[in-house]
Amino acid sequence: MKKELQVAALENGTVIDHIPSNKLFDVVNLLHLQKMTTPVTIGYNLESQKMGCKGIIKVADKFFNPEEMSRLSVIAKNMQLIIIKDYEVVEKINVEVPDQLKGIVRCSNPKCICNNEPMPTHFHVTDKVRGIIKCHYCEKEQELEKVQLI
Repeated sequence: MKKELQVAALENGTVIDHIPSNKLFDVVNLLHLQKMTTPVTIGYNLESQKMGCKGIIKVADKFFNPEEMSRLSVIAKNMQLIIIKDYEVVEKINVEVPDQLKGIVRCSNPKCICNNEPMPTHFHVTDKVRGIIKCHYCEKEQELEKVQLI
């Protein structure tokens, strides 16, 4: 007997797929999805041939801008945004780490100016493969997997 998870089709909006289950609610918080006024469907610990288990989020009538997509790259590699219009997939976008991250993560240096003055954080991505970022102000390096989100 075959079992299926049935979730309503999305007329227009975005599906965020291939989210590691342990990062699903980080995505929700980072994109402020709890403040959305349109329907948001969240699937948690779903079976995945690629990942074992995964999370998925469907957001009706929302198309994410490049800044929002760069925020996602901090949480996990290999996520995919699927753009839906009139119930059809029109585009698939693989989330990639941008060259710079602004106002997304905290600097781990407590003496850094961005932790002591009202200013946005700013990091340069120095190694996309290993996930290494460098603070623009104090030049401290951090691993993306260990950063604290703002």
